Amino acid sequence: DTETRLFLESQLREDRDAVEIWTADYTSLHGSLERHYGISDVTGQQFQRVRWPDARRAGLLGQAGVLTVLSNATRTSPTSRGKFVLSRFLGIDPPNPPANVPALPEGRLNPGTMRERMGVHKISPSCASCHSLFDPLGLALENFDPTGAWRTRDGGGPIDASGTFVDGTRFDGPA
Repeated sequence: DTETRLFLESQLREDRDAVEIWTADYTSLHGSLERHYGISDVTGQQFQRVRWPDARRAGLLGQAGVLTVLSNATRTSPTSRGKFVLSRFLGIDPPNPPANVPALPEGRLNPGTMRERMGVHKISPSCASCHSLFDPLGLALENFDPTGAWRTRDGGGPIDASGTFVDGTRFDGPA
């Protein structure tokens, strides 16, 4: 993904603080990509550095390419997104899942927000103990749909992007 490559190259070339991988208030966009993000002041097909218009997006985790890779084809994957944050940003490798864990049910027969659907999936204590490590981190990114576009609703309800870090610190949303 060119946006991510240009962002990381600029981090290295400009000797930016490592924390900016999380917090940078800018990215590199071109005309087509800016429409996906809802930004209107980028023209042409040449990538250019753009400052995010608000704090909803920042660093790598605000980029559509990264968010899309960490989603399924038709829905977000808070588990994949959360495991990525846990392992790549916090340096904690989650344990492997137990054998024969059923997949999250798909389709229209499973209404509700992703948070509600995942709550049903985590009834088993053996699943919940691990998922409590990474799912809150992934649910913090639920405002980003499967392709990284911003949204406020999912499955007919408002998105709840709040959670708690492993140390008990509360957060609300990707920022």
